[in-house]
This record gives sequence, structure tokens and C-alpha cells, in this order.
Amino acid sequence: MAADLRRRIPFYKMHGGGNDFVLVDHRRACIPEAEQPAFARKVCARKLGVGADGLVLLEESKRADFSWRFYNADGSEPEMCGNGGRCAARFAVLNGLAPNNLSFETLAGIIHAEVQDRQVRLAMTGVGDFRLKQQIPINGETLTGHFLKVGVPHVVVPVTDLEQVPVNLWGRTVRFHPMFQPAGTNVNFIRFKGPHALEVRTYERGVEDETLSCGTGAVAAALIAARLGKVASPTVVHTRGGEALTVYFQPQGETFADIYLEGEALVVFQGELWVDELK
Repeated sequence: MAADLRRRIPFYKMHGGGNDFVLVDHRRACIPEAEQPAFARKVCARKLGVGADGLVLLEESKRADFSWRFYNADGSEPEMCGNGGRCAARFAVLNGLAPNNLSFETLAGIIHAEVQDRQVRLAMTGVGDFRLKQQIPINGETLTGHFLKVGVPHVVVPVTDLEQVPVNLWGRTVRFHPMFQPAGTNVNFIRFKGPHALEVRTYERGVEDETLSCGTGAVAAALIAARLGKVASPTVVHTRGGEALTVYFQPQGETFADIYLEGEALVVFQGELWVDELK
């Protein structure tokens, strides 16, 4: 690999509702696969790196417009990320890697997206494994949570007062609870706002903190709320970062079809990573 490429790597910083990512056109590979988890940890570090919830490497694909490698801030590699997917789709269009109607390859399968300026609509796959009304004992209390997979595992916990929820304490406890091992789970606390709206706060696996927005979490929240008879499609999900994500779905027995996540994917800045000085 060229030494100059290792020293300077062009990147974009993007976010969806405050869920932020570093994105790199990695079709000319310059980060060896074995080094990528450590590289993600360094780049995503809030004070020593660029600072982000995740790293996205866009690569060549024989099955879609591009393939991605997605890493959480801790270097783990989840199957899917909704907001990261929306940012990757817009990045690909801005950089001529794909047309406005595109597809990309992930560990959760082929994902389809439509980009219209800053708005990105993502088709969600891998939804299933519903387990409603799970009784979760934590810290002398019992939470009622509802489990499902949206490419990645999620627990959704309805609450009456979202502001008073100790998101990091409860979220971390549920995320590592024996009921959800060995993979662990993301944890979403939701409050119903009406037949087409809800609020959510998410503790995100791999970031190990509350994030301002979680795309798959927004979808999980909307689908569980629909299963509980509280909302119908489209559902507007208000995130901690202030963005309103829209989730579309069609009930199909005890599951759903035609599931889409829509919202803005915004560019914050672009620049070059000085790899030799990234500690």
C-alpha cells in the first residue's frame, strides 16, 4: 500500500439526528482488515480522534452498488446500523459511488435506499424474533421489555416519564443482562405521544452510552408500539438529538412487511486523517 495513503486518508463526518459517523471511500483499501477495529476505536475517540459513534468503510461489491464495513466506536462490528446506512447512502451519492436509488451489501444482507438531497429512505431487513412482555429483573425492580431484531437486537421498554429514566444505568444493565447473552442488546425507552408519534431514548450496544439517535432503535420502537396497538404507519419517532425519523410499515400477521426508515443524513465536514499521528 502507498505510504502517503496510510498517512492521509480523506473522510467525511456525517450524522443522522446526532448519531454521528466517520465515512471513508475504501475502494482502494488502505486499512488492513486486521487493523480496522483498532482504527475505528482511535478515529471514534471523542477527544483523541475525530469523534463518532461509528466508522463506515465503503468498499467494492459484486452484488450491489457498494459494500460496507461498519464498526461501532468500541471496534465491534454489528450486522446493521440504520442511521449509519442512511449516511453511507448519501455519502455514496455525493461521491459518485452510486445513483440515487441504490443498494449496498451489509452483514444483514442487501440494503436498498433512496436518496433525495438530504433525505434518505432506507428499506429495513432482518426484522423478526418478536418476544413480547419479557420480565427483566434489574436492581431490585422488574422492567417489562419487548424484544425483537431489526438486523441487530433491541429491547423496547415503554415508560410514562422519559425524562426521569436512568438511561445509562438501566440501559447498561439490560444490555449485559443474562437474558440477552451472548450477543447483548440495544435498549430503547419509549413514550407514546399519539396514534402516529412516539419519543425514544436509546442505550446503544457498541457505543456503550446513550446516543442522540438510533435508526434501528427508531424502527424497533415503532414496530413494538404497533404490536401493542399504540401507533399505526407512518410513525414519527422523536429522538434525543431532536430529529424526527419516520418509520413506515405494513402489518403482516404477527410481523411486518415493507418497513422503511426515513430522515435526513447531514454532512458536518470533510478532511484528511493523519494516520501516523492518530493515537
